[in-house]
Amino acid sequence: MTSEPLHPVPAPGRRTVVAAVGATGLAVALTACGSDNGSSDSSSSNTQAGANAGGGSSSASSGSGGGTALAKTADIPAGGGKIFKDQGVVVTQPTAGTYKAFSSKCTHQGCAVSEISNGVIICPCHKSEFSVTDGSVKKGPATQPLPAEKITVSGDSITLA
Repeated sequence: MTSEPLHPVPAPGRRTVVAAVGATGLAVALTACGSDNGSSDSSSSNTQAGANAGGGSSSASSGSGGGTALAKTADIPAGGGKIFKDQGVVVTQPTAGTYKAFSSKCTHQGCAVSEISNGVIICPCHKSEFSVTDGSVKKGPATQPLPAEKITVSGDSITLA
């Protein structure tokens, strides 16, 4: 004979489910941030090589099916840059003809940067400032630079690799 238990096992509460989902999301975010920081050095050198080599990088990009088209070179002001919210990237032109790209996510608490002014990328949450040249911290509270992103400049087109 089988009988129903006198005390049914309760389903997990809403707080338990929300906490588990939050912990999982945090673990994924920390893992993603950790891998970005570890590969930051190679991404930075690849970005510089892409900007200097031009043709070599664009042929590699074409062979892999290309990346996301971001902007025309004329859209990025010299000494400044442009934020691409949907792609999570900031493209800068520190000096005429030199293009760099960085994550638009502030390394302090993950807010999206919102402004580029006077050669710095500014986070609105706590006013951290990052260099348009190399993503380094110019003013805290952030202590880590913005991770470099790989872009390809081909002719007048800038593509996220």
